[in-house]
Amino acid sequence: MSASRRSGATGELGPDEPGASGEPGEFGGADLLAALLDGMDAALCAFDADGVVTHWNREAERILGWSAEEAVGRRGFAGWAVRSADAEEVRTRLLSAMRAPGRQVHEFALLTKDGGRVLVRTQSAAVRGPDGEPAGVYCAFSEVHAQIDLERSIALSEALFEDADWGVVLVDADLRPAVVNAHAARALGIGRTSALGRPLGELLAQGVEELEAALTHVLAEGAPPAPAEIWVTLRNPAEGEQRRCWRNAFLPLASPLAEEPVPLGVGWLFRDVTEAKRGEQEAALLRFRTKQLHRAARAAAECEDPLEAATVHLDYALAGFADHALIDRLADTPRAEAPAGAGAVRLVRLAATPAGAPGPSVLTGAAGLPVRYEPGHPALSCVERTGCVRADAGSVPAELAREWALRRQWPGDAVHALCAVLRSRGRTIGVVTFLRGAARTPFERSDASYAEDVALRIAAALDLAGATREG
Repeated sequence: MSASRRSGATGELGPDEPGASGEPGEFGGADLLAALLDGMDAALCAFDADGVVTHWNREAERILGWSAEEAVGRRGFAGWAVRSADAEEVRTRLLSAMRAPGRQVHEFALLTKDGGRVLVRTQSAAVRGPDGEPAGVYCAFSEVHAQIDLERSIALSEALFEDADWGVVLVDADLRPAVVNAHAARALGIGRTSALGRPLGELLAQGVEELEAALTHVLAEGAPPAPAEIWVTLRNPAEGEQRRCWRNAFLPLASPLAEEPVPLGVGWLFRDVTEAKRGEQEAALLRFRTKQLHRAARAAAECEDPLEAATVHLDYALAGFADHALIDRLADTPRAEAPAGAGAVRLVRLAATPAGAPGPSVLTGAAGLPVRYEPGHPALSCVERTGCVRADAGSVPAELAREWALRRQWPGDAVHALCAVLRSRGRTIGVVTFLRGAARTPFERSDASYAEDVALRIAAALDLAGATREG
């Protein structure tokens, strides 16, 4: 238990002070002071103007092993808490705080009761009496390694919030950002102070539900065993919505001062891995499509009818690529580049996937009637340009999108189209059209390359069918 000398201005109670009567249930200023000293996390001792120890708390006893009864009343540390050779220097440094402004910081090697040595870092400052004159000095000290650990923790926190190439956000228990580092602010497209206290839904347009679910889980259950990847779309008025992939780590934050763990929030660390993730997705997609082309080639090689081989290529291409597909052949003799003044292009539907339910492609067009394509239709443009043509219904209501598709002789749920020309032996044979519904993304350039690969195989099969029929 800490002790203090009940004399002078340090601990003596006057007759009118609370607790001086000693009545049950009351305590005096000295008792309160002793309780405060004992509850401190730092070791504390105090000296009067003559260098006599007046206060000694439990933490000082824990570090050095000397009890309050053994320490209070001694003059300085000489002969018990420091080596004799160092005693005068330590005493001079400690008492010099009475004449210096502010606090002074020193490092000393003190002796423990069992003879060991402990390197401590001290902060000392003057204690002044009612007249404003120095009446003594107090000294708070802790083991250097503990102080260094604290300083390292502070330095780590500052580095994370200033120089880290990870986004670091402290999220409070209400799932609102409390601290945001510079990297996170740049990733969110907002100022560091502007993000504080705002709901995550105001910062993210998509992905906020997954992120909030993860933060709620960490608050309730603790950190997940591995980082989590979440796709988000940012709200950035200047640059519009941006879809990004973040790799996230979460750390639950609890108060170290509470007896029971009290959640203070979550430390959220994230890094933008969009480019790497897209690279992985593109590589996986390329592997899958290459395998599909290989499987289709093997299956088509077993078909006796070249027209059946063409539909086999079409069916294999649909997997993961489109919802519907059509093959249209030229109603006239296959031709090379159309000369100026050539007649209008006419196409006959040769094969199509079922519009109602999934299934293999069906050969049609036995009657040879041209499809009623209006001028400027993507399939006609594809033949005229001898290249891929993409078309899109755009952001329109579902009913208008359906009208857009039906007017082009496509299934009513189609909103994205990609037409690839069928060419073999330097001649245009027809067009293959791939269609996607509203649940899929529009066709991109990489999709056009894949469609051209499929079109080459279909064109070769159709050309073989024509040559066989002519022969």
